Amino acid sequence: MAQALGYIRVSTVEQNTVRQLDGVSIDRHFIDTCSGSTQERPALLELKAYCRDGDIVVVHDISRLARNIADLIELIKFFNAKGVAVEFKKEGMTFTVDQSNPMNTLMLNLLGSVYQFEREMMLERQREGIAKAKSVGKYKGRSLSVSTTEIIERLRQGMSIRKIASELGISTTTVQKIKKSVD
Repeated sequence: MAQALGYIRVSTVEQNTVRQLDGVSIDRHFIDTCSGSTQERPALLELKAYCRDGDIVVVHDISRLARNIADLIELIKFFNAKGVAVEFKKEGMTFTVDQSNPMNTLMLNLLGSVYQFEREMMLERQREGIAKAKSVGKYKGRSLSVSTTEIIERLRQGMSIRKIASELGISTTTVQKIKKSVD
């Protein structure tokens, strides 16, 4: 029996998932709380494995499924190849394996490109803001999840940078910076 499968994605836990498919009859929801810049999202991977021929994946809007045009097209092709339709509520567009609609394809490419452009502009503004804040000494980066003392103590014990990073769940770059500051 075919199912309506809702895919919802928000970037942060503070964002509300309810509004995305509010009022839409869905048999099962798949919800991600992460960036749409990659296809490696837990709920999306689960949805891809779960969906069956005849199902329909319902998404609020194009940007919720993918934030770049290549991933967007690849995902739609993936679902369609499995016999699964993809419906975007906000744009009023549906993509199925047996439906060839040149206007929908054009709109998908245009809107997907706009969402990709929007994301790239946001990241550029973010980089500019960080650079400006750094130049006036107001940006120090993210605070450490472990104490500097723990890292220094392990360095003095002769542990390798990689092992310290692995054990403490931090990047090797962080360990290297702290090592450099005490040398």
